[in-house]
Amino acid sequence: MSELFNIASWISEHAKTRPDQTAILFPLQPREKDRKYASLSFLQTEKLIDRYARGLSAIGIQKGDRVSLFVPPSLEFMPLTFALYKIGAVVVLIDPGMGKKGLLSSIETIKPKVLVGIGRAMLASVIYRKAFRSVKIKVTVGGRRWLWGGHKLDDIKSDDDSPFEGPPTTREDEASILFTSGSTGPAKGVRYTHGVFDAQTTHIQQMYGIQSGEVDLPCFPLFGLFSLAMGMTVVIPDMDPTKPALADPSLLVQAIKQHNITNAFASPALWKGFVKWCLDSGVSLPTLNRVLSAGAPIPPQLHRDFSQILREKVQVHTPYGATESLPVASIGTTEVLTETAEITLQGKGICVGHLAPNIKVRIIGISDDVISDWNDDLCLPDGQIGEICVSGPVVTTEYKELPEKTRMAKIYNPDGSLWHRIGDVGYFDAKGRLWFCGRKSHRVNCADGKVMFPVPCEALFNEHPAVNRSALVEVEQKPVIIIEGVSADKTTEELLKLAQEHDLTSRIKTVLYHQSFPVDLRHNAKIHRLQLRDWARKQV
Repeated sequence: MSELFNIASWISEHAKTRPDQTAILFPLQPREKDRKYASLSFLQTEKLIDRYARGLSAIGIQKGDRVSLFVPPSLEFMPLTFALYKIGAVVVLIDPGMGKKGLLSSIETIKPKVLVGIGRAMLASVIYRKAFRSVKIKVTVGGRRWLWGGHKLDDIKSDDDSPFEGPPTTREDEASILFTSGSTGPAKGVRYTHGVFDAQTTHIQQMYGIQSGEVDLPCFPLFGLFSLAMGMTVVIPDMDPTKPALADPSLLVQAIKQHNITNAFASPALWKGFVKWCLDSGVSLPTLNRVLSAGAPIPPQLHRDFSQILREKVQVHTPYGATESLPVASIGTTEVLTETAEITLQGKGICVGHLAPNIKVRIIGISDDVISDWNDDLCLPDGQIGEICVSGPVVTTEYKELPEKTRMAKIYNPDGSLWHRIGDVGYFDAKGRLWFCGRKSHRVNCADGKVMFPVPCEALFNEHPAVNRSALVEVEQKPVIIIEGVSADKTTEELLKLAQEHDLTSRIKTVLYHQSFPVDLRHNAKIHRLQLRDWARKQV
């Protein structure tokens, strides 16, 4: 029998051991020097969780019910989420930034019984009735109930804040359905158990030496849940989490300085503008003990720039993984700048570092077919590029309501455990470090049988002073390099000459220019190469 466990127990434990420590800080208006924040201690957070849990149970939400949650970062978001976990509900988190079509399709696929959200989400449930037809219970957070009816969170919140005993849950019980970013196709709902969440929390804390009592600025809302579970004070940033690239650096710096923040997490798209603003403004950030960046690799220059605003030896860490499995590996500033950056410039890919605790990774031959059963003969030797497969306690088991997608992504061991085909290609070097060469679906199959991978090739072009970003795509079995920016005859000539200087890129005979690359909405960092490929085919 699986061990009893509920991810909400992390908060209960912190409420006992550090009751007076601030758990959540939420910025209030106006945006002045010493900005006012609403706050909750860990004990207050735990009591609010219990009050929400009683109220949600009283209106009929039960263990196993799917609850679609559309609440932006706020003082209520994390206590409400943990309250749903405590009663055994399955919290469905869909990124509203994925666009109307993808969002509605995801809801229609998952068929939630409960909708908990702000007024705009409730209004959408009335306008798009077909997508929300499975919803039986509605709870409005903030504002009024209008024509959609249902309950208000403030009205159902219980007055009883004594410890709430929810139904027993185990590590194998479903806790959430989290959706992929949809950067390589329709977003998929990934099954998360209480055990997977617990393993992720433990591994992240262990990898980066995060201590309870630290102060965190999570610029991606989901990471705030992990931070709270680790016992950190979570300062909710003043930004639109669906548009990280547009975050105001001055407001983030204000929060870091005002609250002596020690840990910060964001995508490369946010950090790029943030660091430039700090350098231009002469700002340093001595309270930070570490910076985390995820969603896409960050260039070596950003590591160098960060070094100018952080204390000596403080590193930027880039955890590698996916919604289906995180963390898989990690690398920090020191190793990037002293070893791997130079290798990247030689067209060897981007090093994503050493493996996370209790994670196994194997490289297998690239295939677009289902592989049902694991066999060690699938594995390639170190140094050879292939599909990255991962196994371990943070690896999820299925895509909800998508059995064919699950079959394509999972390979099963005889003992019932599995390997997840992460969808990326890469290799191991002689030091046991994992290298990333791009998405499997982005590889270019040339007419002569040569297979080209985007990340190694693009690294060569990205060093040209006129290039911001580049993207390798396939047009009629020929490689084409697309440059983000405005075209110039001289630049084209130089880039074609550069291509001929390397065997890796010598097949590239065409350069195209695109004004602004399409990127994923979650991190604003992953290039939509398949969209660029379709665009390039029309140009050529």
